[in-house]
Amino acid sequence: MTAVTETAGADAPDSDLKLVVPGRGVPLGSGVSWIGAGWRLFVRSPVMWIVAILILFVIAIVMGFVPFIGSLAFQVLNPVFAAGLVIACRSLEQGGEFELEHLFAGFKSRFGNLLVVGLLVVVGWVAIFFVCMAFVGFGVLGAILSGDPENVRATILNSGLSIALAGLVALALSVPLLMLYWFAPALVVMHGMTPIDAMKASFGACLRNVFPFLVYGIVMMLLAIVAAIPLGLGMLVWVPLAITSTYASYREIFTDPPMAGPQA
Repeated sequence: MTAVTETAGADAPDSDLKLVVPGRGVPLGSGVSWIGAGWRLFVRSPVMWIVAILILFVIAIVMGFVPFIGSLAFQVLNPVFAAGLVIACRSLEQGGEFELEHLFAGFKSRFGNLLVVGLLVVVGWVAIFFVCMAFVGFGVLGAILSGDPENVRATILNSGLSIALAGLVALALSVPLLMLYWFAPALVVMHGMTPIDAMKASFGACLRNVFPFLVYGIVMMLLAIVAAIPLGLGMLVWVPLAITSTYASYREIFTDPPMAGPQA
């Protein structure tokens, strides 16, 4: 089915990009080309990418000092930060700079809708947690909360099969949730889509391109193993590459004109 092309909203950060809905089906090799395009975006401003990731890491730690609520709030804000990084990618693609203010651009553009995406994703993770607990039994959770190491060990040993089954269920349910989220921040911030429409479009595009994403996932997993070898320091490159390559996939699947190499 031929995709329908619509112009991005007039108040979008870049109205020159046209939104292609429901999104293109792309060749198998695109899973690798996204990584190449992402690498080119990374090397345009490697220091700023690393600084941005470190800042997010510090923010996560600081917010984590507030028990439960802090970590939950950071998860809700994930799409807001992700949207800012999408804008940074677009700036680099057009030959601009990666400014620190890009990291927080999502707080100024589409903040409410981005927050709703974050809330919906967190609700999804909570639902998955309770489904898994139904398989494991809430006795395991009670043992963990008790703080008694012997009780925890004995409960886990007695529930090994249930825990393994719960792990498989969690994996099966988390994939659709990630598909719903994958493109949503970009679609919201760049094209003004509503949270529900953006998540539906994201899910459909991921489903339509399951094999390119399979190739992408395998290559990125292998790169993550390599990145983890030098005391994990390579993750300072791998994480930005994951972000920039995700942007490249959004550009190929959802937008016109096609993505060009970063301008000099």
